Amino acid sequence: MTGQPVTLVTGASAGLGAEFARQCRARGDRLALVARRRERLDALAAELGEAHVFAVDLAEPGAPARLMAEVEALGLSVETLINNAGFGLAGRFADLPAERQTEMIELDVRALTELCRLAVPAMLQRRRGFILNVASTAAFQAGPMMAVYYASKAYVLSLTEALHQEAKGSGVHVTALCPGPIATEFFEVAGAADGRLAKLGADPADIARAGLAGLARNRAIVIPGLMNKLTAQSNRLLPRAAMRRIVAAIKS
Repeated sequence: MTGQPVTLVTGASAGLGAEFARQCRARGDRLALVARRRERLDALAAELGEAHVFAVDLAEPGAPARLMAEVEALGLSVETLINNAGFGLAGRFADLPAERQTEMIELDVRALTELCRLAVPAMLQRRRGFILNVASTAAFQAGPMMAVYYASKAYVLSLTEALHQEAKGSGVHVTALCPGPIATEFFEVAGAADGRLAKLGADPADIARAGLAGLARNRAIVIPGLMNKLTAQSNRLLPRAAMRRIVAAIKS
């Protein structure tokens, strides 16, 4: 049975996720907002006037399946899935807490993968659906001093490109959004609020707009901004060893 179509946004309590929610609501979407912090979700839902709120820690084992079961129990059907939830950590791999790095993999990689797997079959059956996975320009090279985060975004990009190709001709759009630094609380959470990249943050509203436009056109990869496009392609022009040194220098 097909339920009422909704746009499900993870990591919706702040930053880029909140902008996705605002822009999707402005175009008339019904929303399902997901994040750990219920008070922020409730505030955003009140701002938007209407939204279903799900306070869920997607890094917990089984959380994506429980979330989708709750969504379906309300008679809702995920027509658009925006996998935005994630975080990074700055520092040497050997120095960062192992449990936090594992939590990053659980959220940035496993939860995103599970949500895609839970959503795709119904989308293919309906011959309509939209999945936007938030990756990063970090996906295009290794990232000394943010090793696991860069690796997780490389996974997201690779998975999304593969799903995009598998879904060709099915009516299902799958897009990877690969922004550079964004002016959100990401760098504060990562422990890099004073770093060079934090000072280059783009407006999250512009990034969300570019991602949604690319998803509508079913582009496999969206890289907002000329400098970000050049950064993403630099690995084709420079040896990987040089790219590692450059990234390490930026993070220092």
